[in-house]
This record gives sequence, structure tokens and C-alpha cells, in this order.
Amino acid sequence: MQIFPLLAAFLFLRHVKRGLKTTDVFLKWTALLTTTGWIIVAVFFATKNLLDDWINNIISGLILLGLVWYAQNEEDFKSFRAFAYSHVPLGALSIIYGLAELIAPDYSWHKYLQLAILGAFCWIFGRAATFRKQQKEVEAVTGKNTQLEMLVAERTAELTRQKNELQQTVDTLKTTQQQLIQAEKLASLGELTAGIAHEIQNPLNFVNNFSEVTIELMDELEEEITKGDSEEITAIVSDIKQNLGKITHHGHRADSIVKGMLQHSRASNGQKEPTDINALADEYLRLAYHGLRAKDKSFNAEMITQYQEALPKISAVPQDVGRVLLNLYTNAFYAIKQKAAQQGPNFKPTVQVTTSLIGNRIYVSVKDNGTGIPEAVKGKIMQPFFTTKPTGEGTGLGLSLSYDIIVKGHGGKIDIDTQEGEYTEFIITLPVQA
Repeated sequence: MQIFPLLAAFLFLRHVKRGLKTTDVFLKWTALLTTTGWIIVAVFFATKNLLDDWINNIISGLILLGLVWYAQNEEDFKSFRAFAYSHVPLGALSIIYGLAELIAPDYSWHKYLQLAILGAFCWIFGRAATFRKQQKEVEAVTGKNTQLEMLVAERTAELTRQKNELQQTVDTLKTTQQQLIQAEKLASLGELTAGIAHEIQNPLNFVNNFSEVTIELMDELEEEITKGDSEEITAIVSDIKQNLGKITHHGHRADSIVKGMLQHSRASNGQKEPTDINALADEYLRLAYHGLRAKDKSFNAEMITQYQEALPKISAVPQDVGRVLLNLYTNAFYAIKQKAAQQGPNFKPTVQVTTSLIGNRIYVSVKDNGTGIPEAVKGKIMQPFFTTKPTGEGTGLGLSLSYDIIVKGHGGKIDIDTQEGEYTEFIITLPVQA
């Protein structure tokens, strides 16, 4: 019966070697496993005829149990431990059979031990089939896991690439947004150019006129000094002071217009400062009106202003809020001009600007009696690039930027009240400076 445990040991080594082929430790063990297998074969042939059968059976059982013990303690063989345990009955029975032959060689129950050894050997083959089936299932699962890991890695790489592309797109959009804002500012500055020229011309005319009058008064002063008429000298000096005061006043007026134009054109630094909303609203109303008049001399409109006196200053970026007002004024004048073209001379174009203080918030209302806004598009007019104007007459950015400035930049809001064919009113709400 020596052959059964040795054959089982030999086959176990072959099975382990085959199972390690797909692992990283195959090269580490392949030579040792092969050598051990052939040593077992050599032991079988060497001891078969040299030693008694009982000794050969004990040796064979010990060799098989030794392999089981080694597999139990070697970490690289942990996946074969369950299969190795199935060899224990055969090894133990082989040793018992050898001892039985030594102690009582003539007893008939040796046949039962032989049958048990044969059964244990067949049990190993049954366990081997089960173990191979389990290994295939594990390999299939491992293959699927590897495939899934590869898919996850590919998907992760794809998501990372898409994230980087999206980040680049966001950065590009931010840059484009800043460029569009600046382009919109320059476009509105172009609309204001004629109005600014008109506004500057008025104080400059006053400066020129009073300068000429002052020169004449200086000539008269020289004559009166020569005559020694002190009363007349005093009167002329008083007139000169008044003229110089008016020259200074209108010079400051021209200076403020130029500064406002520069503020409107330059990029905003986002720094808020105390701002007089009445002065800002009135300044941009005149500039918008004269800018439109410079392009169309036939256009006329009544401008009604109702500014609440002694309004507290608001904390705002003046050029940004001014840009919002300019956009609302320009839209209002456009609407009444369109309606005037439809209804003829009997229509009286009107734009009304009102400021008021309610609680701790200031309200600025810009109302026109123009064409109004259709209900179907009312909810879209604050969207970027949406415009009701014909192609080439509007960018669709004005109200969108206005919304961002008032709501996001200043913590306020913009409300719209309109009726198609009748009127449109934009109401800006801004918090008072703390």
C-alpha cells in the first residue's frame, strides 16, 4: 500500500506547482517542487525492495503528512491548505497500516485497513475535483475583478481628464466673461460719447463766456483805478469774484464728467465707497439722453425726475451701479423711440426716474411708457445673450450684467413691472450704507 500515499504526495506537488503558475512566487518554488517530486519517486523505487512493507508504509505516511504540515505553515501555499487537509486521512491510515503489520501481521482485519487507504486515496481525487472547480470560480471572479479594476481605472482616468477639461473651460469662461464685461462697457461708453461731449460743452461754454466777461471787467478795473473811483472799483471786483466762482463751479462740473467717463471705462476694482444715488442717477440720465439725441436729432422725450431729498449714501461701486442705470435708461429710451415710430406725433415719450427710502433700503425706479415686454419673454430677459432687439442692435448682456452687479455684487434685487404695449418699470433695491 506504499504507493498510494507517495503517489498522492507526488500529485499534490504537481497540483501546487500548476496552481502557482499564474502567481508572482512561481519562479521561487518551481525548482524546489519539481526536485521534491522526483525525490519522492526515487524514494518509492529505492525502498520498495530494500525495506519491509510496514516500514515503507510508515515512511510514505510521514512524507505525506510532512507535506501537509509544510503547506499549513508556508504563507505562499495558503490557497492550497484546504486541499492539503484532504491528504491527512491517507497519511494517518498509511502509518496505522504499517504499525498494524508490525504488531499483528497475520490478522485478517488488515484488509479493512487496505480498503480504508484506497477509500482515502479516492477521497483525495474527489476533493481535487472540487478544489479545481473552486479554483476556476476564484480565477473567474479574480479575472472579473481585474477587468473591473481596469475599467474603474480607465473610467477614473477619463473622469480626471474630463474634470481637467471642465476646469480649463471654466477658466476660459471666466476670462471670456471679463472680456465681455469690458466690451460691454466700451460699447456703452461709445453710446455715451456724444452725450459726454454735450455735457462737457455746457460748462466749457460757461467757462469761456465768464472768462471773456472777466477780461472785460479787468479792463474796466484798470480804468477805474486810474480814475480813483473806489466805489466802482469795489463793484467791479465783486463782479470778478462772482465770475471766477462760476468759472470754478463749471470747471469742477466738467472735471466730474471726465472722471465719471474714466470710471465707467476702466475695469472695476470692486471697492465699494459711499455713493450719492441721486447724483449718480441724474448724471447718467442726462448722458444717456444726450447720447441718443446725438445720433437722432429728431428724438425728444420728457424726463421726469422725482428724487427724494437727503437720501443717505449707499455703499456701492459707483461705476458698476452707474453702468446698470445707463443700461436701464438706454433700454427705456429705445422702447419709447420704437413706440413713437409706431404711433406718430400724437405719442408723448416719457421716462420717469424716482428714488425713495423705505426702511433701510433705497429704491430706484426707471419707468417708461414704451412698448413694454411680452409676458412670454419676461422671464428670459435677465439671461445672458437674450435680447428682444434686432440683430446688431443689442448684445443681450446688459440686463444679465446688471442683475449680477445689483444682486450678486451689492446684495440688492431687480424687479420688473410691465404691460405689453403700455409701459415697463425696473425697480432697483439697494441696502443703505451701514
